[in-house]
Order: sequence, then structure tokens, then C-alpha cells
Amino acid sequence: MDPKLLDILACPLCKSALQLNADKTELWCKADGLAFPIRDDIPVMLETEARTLSNDERLD
Repeated sequence: MDPKLLDILACPLCKSALQLNADKTELWCKADGLAFPIRDDIPVMLETEARTLSNDERLD
């Protein structure tokens, strides 16, 4: 994912910064505990498509 794009993206719910996960398949919002998928290099920023982060992922 382009670092410039990551700099301007924010969580659609709380507007906090997002983190790219280690395998670069999701954007994580630690404030809301959600992981937004990246499909075909396009972030899917819909709450209905997000999954809940595990406790271990939230502490990462």
C-alpha cells in the first residue's frame, strides 16, 4: 500500500489513524478495535466489512 495513502486514511467511525498490519492485508483501528480488509490493493472502509480485532492484536 502506498505510504501517502496510508497517511491520509482515517477510521470511518472515530477518525483516528490506521495501522497497516504485518502481512499488509488489513488496516487496523486500535481505538475501535476493528480491522478493515484490503482487497486488490484497495482498502474497504466499511464497518460492515470490518472484523473485530482479537485482544492480542489490540495489544500489538
